[in-house]
Amino acid sequence: MLLRRTRPDPELLSLFEESGRNVQRSTMLLRDLLSDYPERSTLARDILLCEQEGDRIVHDIHHRLAKRGSRRAHLDSVDVHALAGALDDIVDFAEEAADQLALYGVEAPMEQAEAMAAVLVKCADQVAHSLRGLRNGLDVGAQLVEIHRLENEGDKLQRAALADLFVAGIDPMIVIRWKDIFDTIESAIDACETVANVLEGMTLKRAMA
Repeated sequence: MLLRRTRPDPELLSLFEESGRNVQRSTMLLRDLLSDYPERSTLARDILLCEQEGDRIVHDIHHRLAKRGSRRAHLDSVDVHALAGALDDIVDFAEEAADQLALYGVEAPMEQAEAMAAVLVKCADQVAHSLRGLRNGLDVGAQLVEIHRLENEGDKLQRAALADLFVAGIDPMIVIRWKDIFDTIESAIDACETVANVLEGMTLKRAMA
């Protein structure tokens, strides 16, 4: 059951909102990094700090849940773990994409990666908005629909980007490198959809309570 006859835990809700802000920050930093690489390559360090902050938030969420105990929890413990993990994945993939730029010796950004990162930022905004909705009964249907729409848009951008790589006839090693980066950004977008799926499940549980 999502909602029992218990009072919401303000600390747990605050941690999820904090995670949402961290997701927003990490994706915006990745977008800015990709739009002006390598001139702003130092942004990768800031994204790494977001990844570390995300790990801290997940730890705090798990600790808070254990401290309160499942019988007293306002949110189902399984949902809490799934939601925290999916939020952490978004930031992890953003950090991985930033790391790949340096690891693969990328010399200049590609427009397709910038477009995918822009979609990721929009997804992150919707995720953060949805998490704030945990305080008011999960009335976040519009945000969840938009996340699913954006995931489809990101998927189309990824397929087009991969097709462009092979059509352009560029160095195979460059193709491999950018394919990995595209895949990683798409994984971050997919993680946003996972957040939406978890929240949808929580909404259904609430409706049946």
